[in-house]
Amino acid sequence: MNWKYPVAFIALLSCAVGSQAQVTPAQANELLKAKLNNTNVVPGSDGWLFFTPELQYLTAGTFWGAQAASVSKATNKADADPLPAILDFKAQLAKAGIDLLMVPVPAKAQIYPEMLDARLKGAVLDETQKSFYSLLAKNGVKVLDLAPVFRTGKTTTSAPLYCKQDTHWSSAACQIAARQIAQLVVKAPWFKAVPKRQYVQNNKNITITGDLWGMLNDKTVAKETLSVNIIQEKNAQGLAPVGSWRESPVVLLGDSHNLVFSTGGDMLVSGAGLPDQLAGALGMPVDVVAVRGSGATPARVVLLRRGDNLAGKKQVIWCFTVREFTEGQGWKKVPVIK
Repeated sequence: MNWKYPVAFIALLSCAVGSQAQVTPAQANELLKAKLNNTNVVPGSDGWLFFTPELQYLTAGTFWGAQAASVSKATNKADADPLPAILDFKAQLAKAGIDLLMVPVPAKAQIYPEMLDARLKGAVLDETQKSFYSLLAKNGVKVLDLAPVFRTGKTTTSAPLYCKQDTHWSSAACQIAARQIAQLVVKAPWFKAVPKRQYVQNNKNITITGDLWGMLNDKTVAKETLSVNIIQEKNAQGLAPVGSWRESPVVLLGDSHNLVFSTGGDMLVSGAGLPDQLAGALGMPVDVVAVRGSGATPARVVLLRRGDNLAGKKQVIWCFTVREFTEGQGWKKVPVIK
């Protein structure tokens, strides 16, 4: 089978067409809905669970420009295209002397397609995504594409890079992402002048109640246990949580991928998420502005409501799940800096 297009991948899931059949994105989505019987959980192999909206994103095809309105789930189709909002935000930041780095989190099925179906081993489902990142780069937007990094990382680390039973990435993935981000941030001329702090790390195993596990009808399925890397600040009083630092020159903006394993509660554990790993990698905490459910428009609205025009900021790291491109609330232009 030709795995060049995500459509073929969804056609396999539906088990409705032959290996050489051509299926449009719209047809594939309908097949997917019929196969899944309106559930948001897709069971894979060895206890892995996948989130339907992520698979729908992978079937969307081109999601910007003229095609955006036809594939986006945005209520207002005028906000379907992510490109104008991203370029507008980048221009606002550049005018204020602030760098933007976009860090979209790949879909679980992009990195572990074989855990959805063994016949998908080696499938690369990034063609449309890569085209969009290239377009952003041509427009001066820096994008850290984690998909190839994670494919290499999953072969060199014993811990999975995604939770089997949750929609989010793992603490191990946060470590890898933090190292990649830090390699770019430390090159900035302002970075050396920022006072650095000391951090220690400690690995431990935890058992989680994943959000996908919570959607299962079968509660006899055992909960997932995984390893997390806890980061703590070492100071004169002892060890302290990393936390968010409002005065940090670095803003970590986005969705719950910036909260999971960091804020505790239904975000699973504290001290082991991307903000914590970034603090350890940079030697300083970051200013976390993360919104559950959508890291696109709502997160930028939070920045607007602060009313400080991002004074003192040097770097914005915009991190959100790739499904936001088509499955979120939409992409409005937000006047963060006036």
